[in-house]
Amino acid sequence: MKQPGDHGSDSSQHLTMADGQRLFVRDWPQARSQDAVLIVHGLGEHSGRYQRLAMWFRTRGYAVRSYDQRGHGQTPGVRGAMRHHDDLLEDLATVYNDYASHLPRPPLLLGHSMGGLVAARAVLDQRMQPPALVLSSPAFRSWESVWLRRLAAVLARVTPSLPLPNGLPFDKLSHDPQVAPAYKADALRHRWITPRMADFIFRAGEHSIRDSSQLHIPTLLLVAGADRLVDPSGSRDFAAGAWASQKLTTRYFDALYHELFNEAEPARSQVLKQLGDWLQRLG
Repeated sequence: MKQPGDHGSDSSQHLTMADGQRLFVRDWPQARSQDAVLIVHGLGEHSGRYQRLAMWFRTRGYAVRSYDQRGHGQTPGVRGAMRHHDDLLEDLATVYNDYASHLPRPPLLLGHSMGGLVAARAVLDQRMQPPALVLSSPAFRSWESVWLRRLAAVLARVTPSLPLPNGLPFDKLSHDPQVAPAYKADALRHRWITPRMADFIFRAGEHSIRDSSQLHIPTLLLVAGADRLVDPSGSRDFAAGAWASQKLTTRYFDALYHELFNEAEPARSQVLKQLGDWLQRLG
């Protein structure tokens, strides 16, 4: 099914999770491709925002899949909500394994922001075994205060599905002046988060930093030094902990904002060159 606003050849379907939740899944197929990548989006957004990145991968011979995480995009359900603390991890494992079952070899895994956190945590938990992992501005640490994180933990037990504004600053997504207005006008994005999802993000971020030495697959970590949506110190601490594993390659972009793949030129091309060079070295 062709989606409104898309300009490439994509198709969509719904996958049903073990608990009955249906997820909207978007594919950009590539005939006779041996390589593929699964993209995991961030908080408040959806898979359709990765059209341009999907086309970049397709020009390099990759098939691409992405999906709308529960509480997001065209996946039905309460916005920014989850039923259980590990829903996003279970969802990713299900979507990944379904995709891998239709491919000649397992796909790479790429996650941005909250999606980067979900991807990293799922890999560290060994819920799936991708050949390589790319993390873009992963949400390992929040700018939120300690007291707010503690409040989220309390509310996650008392009112786990209470809708609250996520407070993400639109104007700090990218230096490209077209990105923030397009994001704000996007009918599929939302601005909500629930205590259970917030508590998951806070806890999973801390645990991922703590467990980073257990990273066991080749990983590229792309860090936006001027990030105002997630605290880049979380990525720095993750990198420090993962150093001994010798599996991590880290690239810092000190002046760039959160959405590295949507940054203003020439920065965007510089980010993509680092990604392309790393993929080439993987072979």
